[in-house]
Amino acid sequence: MSGKYGSKVWFIPDGYYPSTSSGSQKSHDAVCVLNPNKEDANISITLYFEDREKQQGFNAVCKAERTHHIRMDKIRDNKGNSVPTDVPYAMMVESDVEIIVQYSRMDTTQAEMALMTTIAYPL
Repeated sequence: MSGKYGSKVWFIPDGYYPSTSSGSQKSHDAVCVLNPNKEDANISITLYFEDREKQQGFNAVCKAERTHHIRMDKIRDNKGNSVPTDVPYAMMVESDVEIIVQYSRMDTTQAEMALMTTIAYPL
């Protein structure tokens, strides 16, 4: 692939991971990554909150010329901590190569589940 696609820094201002789900689908947020490059993308995610210090150390790899859906209900930081539930947060997604980032939220707190998705903001 020739040319530059994507960005190394992305922002997602509206994260929220509910603690409750109904039915077989689990509520979750996901950072959806596309890596069009010939080399792997090493990704770090920093969470920002309204009422507490930022939380760093969430890391993932998106293989070269692949996609990766980083489920925020499954990822752990380098200290073993998970993303807190029922707390609004924002994310900064950083990569060592240019990537494309999309954010999605599956809300199954009610039987009528909702899926929301949006492109992240590149820097």
